[in-house]
Amino acid sequence: MKTRSYSHLIIPFSVLVHLSIINGVLYLMTPSTYLNITSIIFYNVSWFLITYNLNYYPTARKETFMTNIKKMFYLYIIYGLTYFSWFGVTGIQPDFIQYQLLIYLIICVLLTLYRWLFYVFIRHYRSKGGNYLNVVVIGRDKNLKKIRKVFDNPYYGYRYCGFFDDETSQSPTYLGEILDCFKYIIDNRVDEVYCTAAKLTKSDLQNLINFADNNLIKLKIIPDNKDIFTTAMTVQKYDQIPVLDLRTVPLDADLGRIAKRAFDIAFSSMVILFLLSWLVPLLYVLIKLESPGPLFFTQNRHGLKRKTFKCIKFRSMATNSDANSKMATKNDKRVTKIGKIIRKTSIDELPQFFNVFMGDMSVVGPRPHMEQHTSDYEISVDKYLVRHFVKPGITGLAQIKGYRGEIINPSDILNRIRLDILYVEKWSFLLDFKIIVLTVFNAISGEEKAY
Repeated sequence: MKTRSYSHLIIPFSVLVHLSIINGVLYLMTPSTYLNITSIIFYNVSWFLITYNLNYYPTARKETFMTNIKKMFYLYIIYGLTYFSWFGVTGIQPDFIQYQLLIYLIICVLLTLYRWLFYVFIRHYRSKGGNYLNVVVIGRDKNLKKIRKVFDNPYYGYRYCGFFDDETSQSPTYLGEILDCFKYIIDNRVDEVYCTAAKLTKSDLQNLINFADNNLIKLKIIPDNKDIFTTAMTVQKYDQIPVLDLRTVPLDADLGRIAKRAFDIAFSSMVILFLLSWLVPLLYVLIKLESPGPLFFTQNRHGLKRKTFKCIKFRSMATNSDANSKMATKNDKRVTKIGKIIRKTSIDELPQFFNVFMGDMSVVGPRPHMEQHTSDYEISVDKYLVRHFVKPGITGLAQIKGYRGEIINPSDILNRIRLDILYVEKWSFLLDFKIIVLTVFNAISGEEKAY
């Protein structure tokens, strides 16, 4: 017999622990400030409101700790801004603010530690047979093996009972025909039923929906056309009519787009003021001494929505007629001596921070290609133009994975586009930060294909 489930207590318990950490640290480290009813209400109510709006507490069984980290990252930024805004209202002295920074850091560390300990505990508990869900599949198709891998992962807490299908099977997990499922589900206290859409008639599906609703069972549909459905798919409602959006781009959201633009302006401004301000005149002399021609090389490239812009780079080659159509290759004779150095360290890309400041590019995003290459690849590479749903970047996910520079094999461009699309679909500030850090590391160590 199935043991009693305590899943409904997870969220209240987590809220209680989080508020205990926040209030406990504030009371122990700032008792005089904390013992103010207005402050207590502000700290706690703002936590409730922010976590609710961020949908922070509900967690999926398949959720990784990296996903937890992303949630915490956003939460700490937003709650931190709210937390410190209170001191502006109350007129706290600047020297006390420094102490509050330490306090807030301690709160964040303790909250993260609890989240990690809880994550480890619940996975271990599920692997030992606790907090599990009984599941069955209705209809056998090519997706069954894939979803079985999820159910068979002991850390997720699923107990796979078997499948029903009108086609008889010798599989040990075959439970009978579809009509047999109703009695089995009740007798074995099944929690979730997964239906493969391709194997069910409209009547079958409607019967299952009615049965599930009348027996407190969760029903889930596995779509039959994987070519249509994507990882970026969401469901929207148009006057109560569900509509599938097959291409949801996180940067379409106003908050994400504005925040990324603000970061781009701040980051590019610092690079221009503190790095390019002295590097430009230095490279002007070095480049001019070796090769006549301009300091900067500008080239038409395609950006957001396939719009053309002038991409700026330090000139690393002798002036030539192939610059706008031919990519640099290994041991390319067009590259100057100083050009080899600045290309190896990616210094030649730094003027693109002017592009970032002007809004044509972002610090992180898919690398912009030559116009001719865009025209070629949008025909030969499937979904190539998906990368143009966002601004191009100085660096990107494909670049830190080694897919940069010359295209030697067809797999080079295919993998590059695959990673570009992954970035478009999975964008987050944490991902941008990771890419920036790895780009700096690669620039210092020198990249194999930087020539």
